[in-house]
Amino acid sequence: MDLTSLFKLSYGLYIVSSTDGEKHGGCIVNTVTQVTAEPVKLVVAVHKDNVTTSMIEKSGKFCVCVLNETAPMELIGRFGFKTSRDIDKFDGIEYKVDKNGLYYPAQEVAAVVSCNVLEKVDLGTHILFVAQACDAFTVNDQPVLTYAYYHSVKKGRTPPKASSYQKPQKKSGFKCTVCGYIYEGDTLPEDYVCPVCGVAANMFEKL
Repeated sequence: MDLTSLFKLSYGLYIVSSTDGEKHGGCIVNTVTQVTAEPVKLVVAVHKDNVTTSMIEKSGKFCVCVLNETAPMELIGRFGFKTSRDIDKFDGIEYKVDKNGLYYPAQEVAAVVSCNVLEKVDLGTHILFVAQACDAFTVNDQPVLTYAYYHSVKKGRTPPKASSYQKPQKKSGFKCTVCGYIYEGDTLPEDYVCPVCGVAANMFEKL
């Protein structure tokens, strides 16, 4: 089976956030889909190991943020390659609160949808949440970030816990041991900083 054929499927890139009542968290996903119009229902798949998943299960609600094309890699790295077990992902950034009391980034967001979970389905590695929207609004009319744009223009990588993750092919260069970003070249500058997760050059390993 040619798994690269799945790259032809169209995806967006979103931040899904939730809470456990004591702290707020969120993660990057590319698996948000509207499935009905009346009432508005959505589905989202989140990896079982994500802290966000347990927050959604506990609270029964989540917030979906549609990202702009201009969303910086630092924001994607914060929510996509770091864990809420170790950091407060909303610390140090501007955020707002949705109808359900959930935090979401205030910058680089095109639209926000607040959801209440109706049911969940165990998919093995992921949990599929079926939810009904209780609020939705547009923030701006900028082009939204697609997964194709993220890979082709921003040169972003897919986190191992993502639904569409595939093991990378061997390349010459240096690989970030934190997020998997690959710097192509024979020499890695000493002052180089990972554009995705922000770690220094000493956290890279030669391929």
